[in-house]
Parts: sequence; structure tokens; C-alpha cells
Amino acid sequence: MSALYVGIMSGTSLDGIDAALLDFSGTTTKLLATHYQAYPDSLKESLLKLHQPAVNELHLAQLMANELAHLYASATQTLLQSANISPRQIRAIGCHGQTIRHRPEAGYTLQLGNGALLAELSGICVVNDFRSRDIAAGGQGAPLVPAFHDKMLRHPEIHRVIVNIGGISNLTNLPIGKASSGFDCGPGNLLMDAWISRHHNQPYDKGGAWAASGKVIPSLLKAFIDEPFVSATPPKSCGRDLFNMQWLERHLQGNEAPVDVQATLLALTAYAISNAIQLHCIGAKEVYLCGGGAHNLTLTAQLKTLLPECSIQLSDQLGIEADWLEAIAFAWLAQQTLLGHKANLPEATGARHPCILGAIYQA
Repeated sequence: MSALYVGIMSGTSLDGIDAALLDFSGTTTKLLATHYQAYPDSLKESLLKLHQPAVNELHLAQLMANELAHLYASATQTLLQSANISPRQIRAIGCHGQTIRHRPEAGYTLQLGNGALLAELSGICVVNDFRSRDIAAGGQGAPLVPAFHDKMLRHPEIHRVIVNIGGISNLTNLPIGKASSGFDCGPGNLLMDAWISRHHNQPYDKGGAWAASGKVIPSLLKAFIDEPFVSATPPKSCGRDLFNMQWLERHLQGNEAPVDVQATLLALTAYAISNAIQLHCIGAKEVYLCGGGAHNLTLTAQLKTLLPECSIQLSDQLGIEADWLEAIAFAWLAQQTLLGHKANLPEATGARHPCILGAIYQA
């Protein structure tokens, strides 16, 4: 049986597709190739609309699922060609899919992608729908990557925290001699991305430069952090169902300088992460950042100020590149599914018990 897997991640930021080719045959995981494929603006706009109730939304969601399957297949093909690997050599694709609704309190989550079509187009076995089994067991269905962190990044003598800053920020707590846990902290990049897109037509605030040129509005920051989710006790998870532009606009008076709003949004992300670590990861010595927000220098600087007791570095220092960690994790999760291994982390999701995750579509 092949030990080559493809992991595909398209997250809350709605920027595009991360695809990674992994070799799990040895004692260490080998990242053989990576590929990033941006979403067309039209697709991103359509996906954003599906996050809210709309006319004919069931039909539109299925069309988007099919379009995403074609994009995932294209990304996989480009990835394998870059590594000179045939689809026949790949055991499976682990595809997270694109979340458009995450409502664990209502008993469901929805990630678009059409795994059957992706298997047909790629000629490769596909594992997707990783979250639903955990929700069926009473969990949040997220975050799922803490199980990978627990397996790959734990240290026997150092208390570590892994922080992923995607559209939403989440962390994994890896204490010494205790069970690992994890949860969503709050907004990561999604509000900052949306705000700079509106005012400067840029997809993201590179390095946090725009936020750095503004001033935090104390009353607005207080209103942000008073959002009940920020202080809620884990396990907890969230997405665009809660944190979106409508949420942001409800907090604005309308006379704020846009640059100061950006600075305040960054301060919210920094607070949500640092407060979570101080409350729920007591004694942590090392914090490793991954995800797109790991490259936001202004955000990193604020985290270092707020967490002076911790060293803060990129996950690259642990041998897993910050930009590809989640795609790698979903390749690993696909492997666990095919091996029949239970791969959720109930301490992170709140599930009643460990579960074998995912739905399998054979090629």
C-alpha cells in the first residue's frame, strides 16, 4: 500500500487552495511538494454569499461544490506534475473542503467539495467530510488539527502551544505529561482581510503594515472582546457564522478612521490568542505560529509583548512549514481514516469519545 498522500486545505480566509504531497513511509513525515492555487474572485464572492441564507441556496451550494471539486483536482494534478508523481502512486487525497456553515450547536457542519467528483476527476481515493463524525459524537467537529499536533509536535519536557492563525485563530495545548487539548480562540485574519479589501482593494494586510500605522480604539477593542465567544470556556469553535462583516459593522459608530479600525482588529486577534494561552495553557514556554497570519509581523510583535514568558517562533523551527501545516495535517488525517484509526481529539472538540473520521470515495 502506498504511503504517499495529498492533503488539501481551503480555509476560512477563502483565499485559495493549499495542496501538499506527503510521504508517510518512514519514521519522519516527508513533505515532497506543495502547490498554492488562488480562488477566482467570482468564486470567493459566491462562497461568501453562501455563508448567509439566500434564494435557491441548495442549488447554488451544489454548483459550488462541483466547481470546487474541479479546482481541487486541478491543484492535485499540478502538485503531482511538479513532483513527477503519477496519480496511481497516491494512496488518497485528504480534502477538508470549503466550510460555508458551521453549526455544531444545531448538530451539523457543511464543507463543500464533492468528494465523489474529486475521486472521479483525479483518479485517486478521496477522504473528506472529516468533521461530521465528531459532531455526531457530541463534539464541535473542530478544531481537528490538534490531533496531528499531538502526534507530531509534542515534546516530553517542554510545554508547547501551537497557534494556527488562519481566518479563525485556534490553538493546541501540549502540556508535559497531560492530555493535549485545543480550541478556536476567535478571529484570525478574516476580519482584517475583509476590512483592508474594502478600503484598499488588497487581499490582506501584508506584514500588518497598515494596522501598524493606525491606533487602537480602546472603546472599540473593549466592545470586540466583550463578544461572549472570546471568553467562553473550551471546547469551542467558530467561523464566519459568527465573525463576519455584519458582526464588525454592528460595533462601529461610522466615524472611525479605517486604519484605526484595522489596528483594533489586529489587537482583537492578539488579545484572543494571548488571553486563551494565559487562561488555558498555564506554564507554556514555547509558542509556535502557523497559518497565513504567522507572517503578520505586527501581530507577532503584539503577541510577544502580551506573552513575555513565552518564546514565539514559526512552526518551521519544528520542521513543519507554517504555510503548509494544515494541508499536511489533512493528508495525515486521511491516512488515519484508511488505517481505521480514531483521529479526533475529544479534549479539543468535546466529543464523547474518539472516532474514525471522514467519508471515503474510492477512485
